[in-house]
Amino acid sequence: MLTKTYGSAVQGVNAYTITIEVVVSQGTLFYVVGLPDNAIKESQQRIEAAMRFRGYNMPRTKVVVNMAPADIRKEGSAYDLPIALGILHASQQITTERLGEYIIMGELSLDGELRPIRGVLPIAIQARKEGFKGFILPRENAKEAAIVNNLDVIPVTTMQEAVDFLEGRQDIEPLRIDTRDVFETEANQYAADFADVQGQENIKRALEIAAAGGHNVIMVGPPGAGKTMLAKRLPGILPPLNLHEALETTKIHSVAGKLGAGGSLLGTRPFRSPHHTISDVALVGGGGNPQPGEISLAHNGVLFLDELPEFKRTVLEVMRQPLEERRVTISRAKVSIDFPANFMLIASMNPCPCGYYNHPDKDCVCSPGVVQRYLNKVSGPLLDRIDLHVEVTPVSFDEMTQPRPAERSGTIQQRVSEARKRQAERFKDMPEVHSNAMMPSQMVKDVCRISDAGRTLLKTAMERLGLSARAYDRILKVSRTIADLAGTDDIRIEHLAEAIQYRSLDREGWAG
Repeated sequence: MLTKTYGSAVQGVNAYTITIEVVVSQGTLFYVVGLPDNAIKESQQRIEAAMRFRGYNMPRTKVVVNMAPADIRKEGSAYDLPIALGILHASQQITTERLGEYIIMGELSLDGELRPIRGVLPIAIQARKEGFKGFILPRENAKEAAIVNNLDVIPVTTMQEAVDFLEGRQDIEPLRIDTRDVFETEANQYAADFADVQGQENIKRALEIAAAGGHNVIMVGPPGAGKTMLAKRLPGILPPLNLHEALETTKIHSVAGKLGAGGSLLGTRPFRSPHHTISDVALVGGGGNPQPGEISLAHNGVLFLDELPEFKRTVLEVMRQPLEERRVTISRAKVSIDFPANFMLIASMNPCPCGYYNHPDKDCVCSPGVVQRYLNKVSGPLLDRIDLHVEVTPVSFDEMTQPRPAERSGTIQQRVSEARKRQAERFKDMPEVHSNAMMPSQMVKDVCRISDAGRTLLKTAMERLGLSARAYDRILKVSRTIADLAGTDDIRIEHLAEAIQYRSLDREGWAG
């Protein structure tokens, strides 16, 4: 007897429906065909043990399981449940006409209980798109799937519950949640606040400008100056996620298995801080079945690289293209997958190996030339993609103990959001451009026009400070953002002057 059940395979951040055909006929042995990996081939042992525990029998005849289309690689143990139900139906141990109405996914334990799986959100989106009535899946994943409206999400705990539901012996109420209500509840809930940071007003200002224009930032300063503390608070001043961004971000984290049991819609911008020992593949994504890397997990949020020169040079260099294109393409012999990677890069570093070059109180013990060699660990092309260079100095005792409360993140966020609205209006006819930092070079001359006095100031600064040519566009983009924060249409002298001071690493002789 031929039985068909339906599962799903995830490639990149999209899902593809898989038809699981099961035939039980005369003969022996168990076959799984259709490009399954080892985890699927091993499913026979889990399925047989689960069937026996729940009172069913594994057919002692020939069982052929075909997973179509055969040219898509299927991976993981999430196909256990649809294969088991297909075998039970093909061997006439269960009778139901509802198998074809549902996408079915779930990993079986040996006692027939279901374990959570990855990539539930894109699977649910695809199931609704293809007109399936519902999605039968482990209970731990139900909230994530229920984000998708107009799809019956049937949470089950065991294989037996799935059988009873399909045969009509047990009614399971589909899980329904109000996506907008969940989003509004979770949105903008950040534990860290800029009000916790005393002093460092110039660094807060730089981060506000970065948030307003989507600019990348590098902070250079001695140990203990507060670089990490400030970076962790940056997501709290970025404009709140909209529902589309939240769904897009949740989808990536779902595929990577980062939502956890009971996870639902992400309402806050992600903050990823990988260790400097990270590999190229872990940062940009990849693997046999390509998975999103840290830069994709930071999509619509912040990627923080602490102690930037300690990262392997090859790791840093693979970020250059994603920083420009806002996506990363993973190519394999049979497949090419795009992962979104629209993130803000925040980097920090000590000014030298000992950490005290240019320190106001402590002496640097590094030998001549060491500071420049340390800085040279970060390549020029990567620095070219970082708009703001900020020097962080230690906070004095008086600043740490001042009674006046610091400005809260919510207040800064309002100013940032207003600046982003001006940019949204400016780039409304360009769907790929959302902020000043994303502005292509050919637009800079039109959008970032400066007066004759401003042109003279910029020329003088580039000559006297020894600024490189690559700093020119960056200064204009940052000054445009500063003008947006000030609510002015024109870029004024003071806006240019402030932008110029954020190119310290471009100055000739900065590191001696």
